[in-house]
Amino acid sequence: MYVNPQGGVEFKGLSAELIFIKGTLEKLGVEPQIIRHGKFKSAIEPLINDKMSESNRLQTRTYISALWNKMLDGISKSRKITTAELQTIADGLLLVDSKAAVDRKFVDGVKYRDEVLDMLKDKTGAESVKKIEFVTLNNYVKVGKPDVGDRNKKVAVIFAEGSIVDGKGDDSSIGSATLSRHLRNARLDDKIKAVVLRVNSPGGSALASDVIWREVLLLKKAKPVIVSMGDVAASGGYYIACAADTIVAQPNTITGSIGVFGVLWNAKGLTDKLGVSVDTVKTGAMADLGTASRAMTEPERKYIQNQIEMIYDVFIGKVADGRRMTKADVDSIGQGRVWSGIDAKRIGLVDVLGGMDVAIAIAAKKAKLDDYSVVFLPRTEKGITKLLKDLSGEDDDKVSKIMMHELGPDYRYYQYLRNARQIKGIQARMPYQIEIN
Repeated sequence: MYVNPQGGVEFKGLSAELIFIKGTLEKLGVEPQIIRHGKFKSAIEPLINDKMSESNRLQTRTYISALWNKMLDGISKSRKITTAELQTIADGLLLVDSKAAVDRKFVDGVKYRDEVLDMLKDKTGAESVKKIEFVTLNNYVKVGKPDVGDRNKKVAVIFAEGSIVDGKGDDSSIGSATLSRHLRNARLDDKIKAVVLRVNSPGGSALASDVIWREVLLLKKAKPVIVSMGDVAASGGYYIACAADTIVAQPNTITGSIGVFGVLWNAKGLTDKLGVSVDTVKTGAMADLGTASRAMTEPERKYIQNQIEMIYDVFIGKVADGRRMTKADVDSIGQGRVWSGIDAKRIGLVDVLGGMDVAIAIAAKKAKLDDYSVVFLPRTEKGITKLLKDLSGEDDDKVSKIMMHELGPDYRYYQYLRNARQIKGIQARMPYQIEIN
């Protein structure tokens, strides 16, 4: 590894920063009405607190410490630096410049781009720098392994990426109808002998999660199902994973968050400030349940709380069945608490640590396959079919790609807002969006 002579390496540790808007809502006269199960289910804390609760602080400290320790261990083994020394470097911000990065063994030397290109020319045996054949990372990862296995014996990899929503979903969400269809097709395809479900989701709709869980269970009865967890597979993301034969996670996967919550809004304070009044005609005492024009009544709150409790009980029951645990054991590690992959394996929520390649190997072994091919679902459309969809405006992904190009790194905020509009009903969702930079 090389660094530009005027460049540097930033190494300072991990921190988690949460934004709380309780004061803002109070000034606006908007009251969040919270119903939840799980002392760690902290998705609603920014609405009702001005700082982290002790339980939320505990779980946050636990999982970022687990992530940091894993990073230290990896760097230590790769660069031959003790973890104690790495911590000292981070705490003291000792990588002040490129020379310090070399002296501390974080990089092997300093080089300008042209010097690196000359080195690559020598290593590849190219006649000149211009003759070096480069490939972008985006194209490199698409290459994969040659599909030379038996096409009549397949391991299918099905992707579940994004928030979980009811219905079709889109490029940044998991639609219950869409994913269920892919799982069902894999179950009915005799050539597919095993399935790897790649989950990268903070959760979402409890109902949509249950619809997907049912298809995973039916698929498991027909052929092996292995879950491969990405960066995040928590709350509803864990709900859809818990029925699998084997769960594989990365050491730094954020998982767990077994809990449920719902939020209704009371905006009467805001409308009063604005001089807006609301009058209602209804056919029964509960007909306007969920309106933002007034506070919930106690019978309404009790009704929703009962729904929350029932869904939570079903959630931990399904985890208990899938993981061969008691409901009491699941409840003790549930309550909405978030875990790292390492800790999740220790407490029984995960079976194996590893990536998708490990999950595929386990799937093939369970299906007793020696010679097989790997297929990725959903398949992307190509050629004339793709062109016709683009021209007709049917391809929602086209708009997203344009937005991604225009907004660049800020596209993620557009995604957050778009996903927020899809939040309906009772949620099994992570408390916040996690990104490690």
